[in-house]
Amino acid sequence: MREFAVLRHRHGCIGFRFAADWAGVCGSALPLGRSRAYGFSALWIYAFANGAVGRDGSGGEAGLDFNYGAAPDLQLTAVLPLGYARPAREDAAVNLGNIELAAKYRVLHQDGFGLDVAVFPRLFLPAGSAQVGERHASFLLPVWVEKDWGNLSGFGGGGCVLNRGGESRDFCLIGWTLAYQLLPGLQVGGEAFHQTSDTKGGRPNTVLGIGAKYDVTGNYHLLGYFGPTVQNAAETERYTWYGSILLTF
Repeated sequence: MREFAVLRHRHGCIGFRFAADWAGVCGSALPLGRSRAYGFSALWIYAFANGAVGRDGSGGEAGLDFNYGAAPDLQLTAVLPLGYARPAREDAAVNLGNIELAAKYRVLHQDGFGLDVAVFPRLFLPAGSAQVGERHASFLLPVWVEKDWGNLSGFGGGGCVLNRGGESRDFCLIGWTLAYQLLPGLQVGGEAFHQTSDTKGGRPNTVLGIGAKYDVTGNYHLLGYFGPTVQNAAETERYTWYGSILLTF
């Protein structure tokens, strides 16, 4: 069961890569440049589900991801997940996952610096069960950047997580996404992501994924992602997935 607790924590932290990156890498905030469309006092909410499938079973989360433009260049985020785990040789479990509290602040702008640059510190609270998440608090401190070229956007970055408790260990992550506005309401793209080991004796992990975002209306959007693991899949997970409905106000 330990490996699935780690799996849930890691994915909760990273967000589901490409799809979550529409919200800013690590799950909650639109990409730095694209967040201008939402701006100060805007509210956007993801109703999401995600999962990972590995050698010893599967697991994931479903929940709500709240984001609010509290001030110019400042976004506040709260993620309320319900975690689940279905190990191959044990009973399934459902419980409160690792609640996430975060604030993103953009310190540099493309208009003046050539890149959007933001810090996005994120606190993870203990989960209700070790079967669906980590039973200790952890903290991520990343730096994210974005550059737009017309219909093409590149965004990503990295950081490290203070993740101490039990068999857990501190780890770092890095990723980059290229997204293209293929049609007025359809954005597609791909991502490369790498993370160091987050447990004692664990293995690093690299994923290559694809995703898309479709605007149903100006206020309703669909997001999806699928990513196979290309490094240490047998020891971590074979693939991950993410889907959400995004409501913007």
